Amino acid sequence: MASKPKKPTRRDPQPQGSGLPEVRAIRFHDLKEILALGWRDFSRAPLYGMFFGAVYAIGGIILVASVLHFDMAWMIYPLVIGFALIGPFVATGLYETSRRLENKTPLTWSGILLVVWEQHRRELGWMAFVMLFVFWVWMYQIRTLVAVFFGFQGFATLQGFMDVVFTTTNGLTFLLVGHVVGAIISMVLFSLTVVSCPLLLEREIDFVTALITSIRAVAASPMVMLGWGACVVVAVILSAVPAFLGLLVVLPVLGHATWHLYKRAVV
Repeated sequence: MASKPKKPTRRDPQPQGSGLPEVRAIRFHDLKEILALGWRDFSRAPLYGMFFGAVYAIGGIILVASVLHFDMAWMIYPLVIGFALIGPFVATGLYETSRRLENKTPLTWSGILLVVWEQHRRELGWMAFVMLFVFWVWMYQIRTLVAVFFGFQGFATLQGFMDVVFTTTNGLTFLLVGHVVGAIISMVLFSLTVVSCPLLLEREIDFVTALITSIRAVAASPMVMLGWGACVVVAVILSAVPAFLGLLVVLPVLGHATWHLYKRAVV
């Protein structure tokens, strides 16, 4: 009598459709290892990491300066959280740096920057539109919730906004609903991009296939991926507190780690 086929373990590749990259489940101990690999890559090429971290930090400073200029200081908190959503695309240069370190390819500024520039003619360029659209939805829903809960009430300062939010029933309800809606939007974008950006950098596939692969990678390890997403958001928010200067180190470490997460999650 033929023996029963062995059931796949949690580490086995998931069943695939035609033409889709294989994905496999990861575990929580993998997150510790990929963070260590992210730090290793950053320590091996710190100038490259700090350069891309500085680009991201400068972008954040410009956004915050803009809302302060228009007397919308209360938008800083949701802006910083939303700003973290576009990090995977900004980290393209970090993925390329990790790829070269992995393949023992020489690191050159011209080589890495050329690869980043060329992405606007490849499928990865479409990811910018996806992320910017979700970022716009994020900011628009904040404005909508403010209008729903506070009407035409204005907030000249961040302190005034926080006083209303934390001391009134409408404010606490706004806070709860805003975080729930924001968590849903963040989870959607995270599921679409967690491995799709490095996947599109490394392989010649269409961006829809990359999005589907990213969703399937999250579905293969939902709790682990959720933990990773929460780790990224909290790290970016904390690193943005000291005038975004923490991003000079945090962004490159997370960017390099994301590359190694992709390599473990996608066969």
